[in-house]
Amino acid sequence: MRRPHIGRRTALVAALVALTLAFIGITLASSRWLQTARIDLTADHLYTLTPGTQHIIDDLHRPLKLTLYFSEHATRDLPQLRSYEQRVREMLQEMVARSRGRIRLAVIDPVPYSDDEASAEGGGLTPINGGSNGERVFFGLVGNTLPGEGKGEERSLSIPFFDPARETFLEYDIAKLLYELDQPSKPHIGLISSLPLAGNPAIGQPPWAVVQQLEQLFEVRTLDADTLTRVGDDIQVLLLVHPKRLPEAAVYALDQYVLRGGHLVVFVDPDAELDTTPYVDSNGVTDDHNSDLPRLFAAWGVAFDAKSVVLDRSRALQIELAGSNLNHPAMLGLGSQELNHNDVVTASLQRINVSTAGSFDLTPTAQTRLLPLIQSSAEAEKVPAQRVLEAASDPTTLLQGYQPDNQHYVIAARLRGTFESAFPQRAGTPGHLAQSKPDSEVVLVADTDLLSDRLWVETQSFLGQPMLSVFANNGDFVTNLADNLSGSSALLSIRGRSASQRPFTRVRALQAAADQKFLLKKQELERELAETRQRLDELQPGKGGRSSTAGAQQKSEIEQFQQRRLAINKELRDVQHQLNAEIDALGLRLKVINIVLVPALVTLIGLLYGWRRVRQSRSRR
Repeated sequence: MRRPHIGRRTALVAALVALTLAFIGITLASSRWLQTARIDLTADHLYTLTPGTQHIIDDLHRPLKLTLYFSEHATRDLPQLRSYEQRVREMLQEMVARSRGRIRLAVIDPVPYSDDEASAEGGGLTPINGGSNGERVFFGLVGNTLPGEGKGEERSLSIPFFDPARETFLEYDIAKLLYELDQPSKPHIGLISSLPLAGNPAIGQPPWAVVQQLEQLFEVRTLDADTLTRVGDDIQVLLLVHPKRLPEAAVYALDQYVLRGGHLVVFVDPDAELDTTPYVDSNGVTDDHNSDLPRLFAAWGVAFDAKSVVLDRSRALQIELAGSNLNHPAMLGLGSQELNHNDVVTASLQRINVSTAGSFDLTPTAQTRLLPLIQSSAEAEKVPAQRVLEAASDPTTLLQGYQPDNQHYVIAARLRGTFESAFPQRAGTPGHLAQSKPDSEVVLVADTDLLSDRLWVETQSFLGQPMLSVFANNGDFVTNLADNLSGSSALLSIRGRSASQRPFTRVRALQAAADQKFLLKKQELERELAETRQRLDELQPGKGGRSSTAGAQQKSEIEQFQQRRLAINKELRDVQHQLNAEIDALGLRLKVINIVLVPALVTLIGLLYGWRRVRQSRSRR
C-alpha cells in the first residue's frame, strides 16, 4: 500500500531536480546569448541606439577603452548633475553591450589630489567649480585605443564635460568620439578659394585664423580651381570659398563630387569685402566682388541673388567710423535666437558675426529641402548691394526709408535631398553620374566675410608672442561644419534626441496662464502710469492764480493713482495666490492618487481575490 506513495514522492523530487537544472541551464544560456536583449519602454526610446550608432559600433576596427570620470562626492549637493550622470552611464553601458567586448568601460571618481584627478586633467577633461566644500567637479569621458587589430597609432580623445544642456546630442557626441578613435589618421579637408585664406608665406602673410584652427584638427589641402578636373575620394569635406569665374571642368568636378556623396560647403557673397582683386571683363565692366555658383544652384533648386544684401537694424553691429560709434545694419551680430539649436553644428554657439551677407531660398521647382542654420531676425530687409557700397562713408543712410520685410532670411543652411547633375549632356561620359543618392547634403553659406579675422578674433601680444582672443563663434561654426561632415554617413544620420527630463506639463500650463495674467496686469499698470504722468504734465502750475488749483488737482490725481496702484498690486497677489492654490491642489490630487488611491485599489483587489478564494474553497468542502 505504501509503494505508490513512495513513487509519487520520488517523482516529485525528480521533477524538482529537473526544474532546478533546467532553470540553471536557461539562466546560463540567457546570460550568454541574450545579454544584449533589452526592452525600452520610454516614450521616446531614449535607451535605444539609432541605426547610425549601431553601424559605427558594429564596424569598429580596433578595441577601445572608455573612462567616465565623475566626481561622486563633490556632486552630492547637485542632484541634476547626478541624474544626468546616470543617463550618460546608461547610454555608455548600452553601447558597451552592443559592442560585444570591443568597447570596455571604466567609471572613476577623481577625488581631490589623487592620481585619478591628475589622469582626468591629463586626458583633457575640464573641471567646473561649485562642488561640495568648494571641490572641483569632473564629468567627462576619455577614450583610448587599445592594442589589437586595426592599424594606426594609438589615439586618445575626450569629451571635456558633459553639459546637461547638450543632452539631446549626447548620443551623437559619444558616437562621434568612437568614430574618430577608430580612424587611423586626421580627416582630409579640401580648400578652394579666390580669397587669400591660406596666407602668403613668400611675403610673411599668415593664414587666416579659421584656417589655422582647421589645420589643428584636419589635414587641409589647397586645390587649384584652374587645373581641377576631379575631386579625390580622400577629400572628406571640400570648402569652396568665393567661387568666381570657375572653369567648366572645375564646376563639373564639383558636380560629380556631390553626386558621389562628397560633402561640399559653399561660401558665396554678394559683396566680399576682403576681395580686393580688381577685375575688368571684355566689356570693360568692373567686377563688384560678388560670387555665385549659378549652374549648380539651378540644378539643385537653390535661389540666390548675388546682387542683394540683407540688412537687419535689430541685429546691427556697432562700428567706429570717423570718431563716432555707429550701428551698421549690414554688419550683423546674430545671437542664439537666429541660430538653429536643434542642429549639432550650431547647438552650442552663442554668436556669429556676418557682414554684407546674402540669403538663400528654394526655386518653385526645387526637389530639395532647405534646413536653416543661421537666419536673420524678422526685422530684416533686402536691398541692392550697390546701395550698401554707396553708403560706405555713412552706413546710417541705409536706415532711411527702412521697411522690414517681416521675414527670416536664411543666411546659412543645409540643402538636403536628391541632387540632379548640372551636366545632363555628359550622360554618355564614362563614370558620369546623373543623380545622387537620396538624402544627400550640401551646406550653403551666403557670406565670406564671416571667415575673416576682423569679425570674430583679434590678435594680442602676450609675453612677446601673438595670442588670439575670440569674441564670436565664427571659427567654431566652420570647425563644427568640417567636424560634422567629415564623419561617416552613419554619424551624420544621428540627430538630436529628446531629453530624459519629463516636465509636469499641467503645472507648466498653469504657470503660463498665470504669467499671461501677470503680463496683462503689468501692461495695464504701465499704461495707467503713462496716462497719469501725462495728466500731471498738463496740470503743471501756470501763471497767476491757477497754481493753487493745479496743485489741488495734482494731489487728487496722485491720490487716485496711488489707490489704483495698490488695487492692481492686490490683484497681482490674488493671481499669484490663485496660481499657487491650483498647483497645490494638483499636487494634492497627485499625492492622494499615488499614496492613497492606488494602494487602496490594490488592497481592495487583493481582499476581493482572497474572499473569492475562501468562498470557492468553502463551496468545494
